[in-house]
Amino acid sequence: MTMRISGNKRKFGWRALLSATLVLSFSAPADFAGAQERYYYRRSFWDVLLGRRYIDQRYSQPPEVRRAPPQRQLRRRPAPLSPTRAAAPVRPAAPIQQEPPVQKLQNAQKILIVGDFLASGLGDGMTEAFKTSPGVVVEARGNVSSGLVRDDYYDWPSQLLKMMDEVKPAMVVVMLGANDRQQMVTDAGKEKFKTDGWYAEYQRRVVAFGKDVTARKIPLLWVGLPAFESPSATADAVQMNQLYRKQVEGVGGEFVDIWDGFVDENGQFVVTGSDINGQQVRLRTSDGINLTQAGRRKIAFYVEKPARRLLGMQASPDLVRLDTSNAPHLGQPSSPLGLPISLSDPNLDGGKELLGGMQLPVSQTKSPRDMLVEEGKMEPAPAGRIDDYRLPSGKEPKQVSTK
Repeated sequence: MTMRISGNKRKFGWRALLSATLVLSFSAPADFAGAQERYYYRRSFWDVLLGRRYIDQRYSQPPEVRRAPPQRQLRRRPAPLSPTRAAAPVRPAAPIQQEPPVQKLQNAQKILIVGDFLASGLGDGMTEAFKTSPGVVVEARGNVSSGLVRDDYYDWPSQLLKMMDEVKPAMVVVMLGANDRQQMVTDAGKEKFKTDGWYAEYQRRVVAFGKDVTARKIPLLWVGLPAFESPSATADAVQMNQLYRKQVEGVGGEFVDIWDGFVDENGQFVVTGSDINGQQVRLRTSDGINLTQAGRRKIAFYVEKPARRLLGMQASPDLVRLDTSNAPHLGQPSSPLGLPISLSDPNLDGGKELLGGMQLPVSQTKSPRDMLVEEGKMEPAPAGRIDDYRLPSGKEPKQVSTK
């Protein structure tokens, strides 16, 4: 028996099926209990029809596995200070205590520094070098644009005599020449720089300038020129330093060579180099001519050594400790043994000969040294000493067969 379903019934069947599916799709989250309903609420019609369970991977893991969303952290407000817990007052930092300057002695020796702008910088460095020496005072009398060429601008020979009469220095330090690379006016006319006539006249002026100092029996230190950034100025400084060394040493002065302190190992000009403590610092300014404070102190480092040697104990920083003007009077020692005596005059101690002045007794036998030197003999070492190479008695060395 064949059953026929009319078209209206077919439509009704499809409509019923569609309605049931829609009801299931919308009511699916409510059919699952507990925590599982959160996994499936995103399922669509086709998911329900085809049996797919998980659509979004974020919901494919149980809640305890999924990472919880970050919680907002609340900032705690600082609790107000109670009257009993008031903030402690901030104490100001203690000021750095600077050592007071050393008081110079009334009879301190004076170092007179003359020259151009480099000499003015040298004066600053020498003042720093001898600031702890109470027996030395530095007098810097530099003129920035001066030299030995333009005597019409500044006449150094006449000014030097006036300065020495006023200061009465124990030493004169000269640093000139940085401004002298120019034309010179002489009795014979104008001489261009680096000509034979220019060098002859310049040499005469250097000698006369040095003799004005050494003629008064005052030690003279002539400081050479450093290297400059300009290659031509550096080459001229080399020639002028040779002239200064020869002429100054000829009149009894001393030439101070500072060249190595301002060039590298290849003899080239450097802006940055080692200071007196070996630290890398800037020695020259941006113009390649002037010196920084570290550069001035470095030039003074070269001059300080011969200056201290010539001034002796007067240049010592410990000179104040040697001042015995306020020492208590100890009186004369009660015993003549306490008096200092001369090693060459033993009569002051009541004797006629120094201790150890008697001749040593002559030995009748020769010493081991005499036997070794004269006869080539040496006594055997005592038994048991490290240089005793004798075998114990009764033991002879084994003979090794050569067969």
